[in-house]
Amino acid sequence: MKIIVVGCGRVGRDLSLTLSEEGHQVTVVAERPEELEQLGAHFRGKTIQGIVFDREVLVQAGIERADGLAAVTTSDNANVVTARIAKQIYRVPQVVARLYEPRRAEVYRKLGLQTISSTTWGVGRIMQLLTHSRLDTVYEMGSGEVSLIEIEVGPALAGHTIHQINTSTEIKVVSITRGGQAFIPSAQMAFVEGDLVHVAVLRTAQARFEAMLDGR
Repeated sequence: MKIIVVGCGRVGRDLSLTLSEEGHQVTVVAERPEELEQLGAHFRGKTIQGIVFDREVLVQAGIERADGLAAVTTSDNANVVTARIAKQIYRVPQVVARLYEPRRAEVYRKLGLQTISSTTWGVGRIMQLLTHSRLDTVYEMGSGEVSLIEIEVGPALAGHTIHQINTSTEIKVVSITRGGQAFIPSAQMAFVEGDLVHVAVLRTAQARFEAMLDGR
């Protein structure tokens, strides 16, 4: 994929290096040359110095042919302006803007922008680690509202059916791995001790889910 990373602080640098190492064509835009220097001599992508939301700079970065753009500067305003230009003018398929102020996130979602709030995610993750440390979270969606949790079925859960665990909007069994093979189970299928199970759980339902695992 051809990806533009706007901003080269710690997040922008690590994102750019990771994308490049995975084989993507990465162009990094930053306002100060010392930011771009942090990428190091081994960075295989392209770098451009300039005002990050300037259209001429973005065209030079290849925005007209880009598959994705991540706006991750230290300014919420710069990130949102850049993301809106990418999404609404150049029709970049995948656009993400980093936000420091989580209260703005809903406003920008209504404008059709995908946003990541490190503050909201961090608070949710810390709460999860403090209060639900037994749950092994392998992936979080949105700003941490939904977690994909991996568990190994123990005696308390063995014999229960998927239907007994699933709820309409809070807890959903996504897959079971049994004997080295993964599958999507039916609602009437029973857990077997030793199953590796992936479950999507709403943050507000994690305490209840943990109680289920304990047989309470």
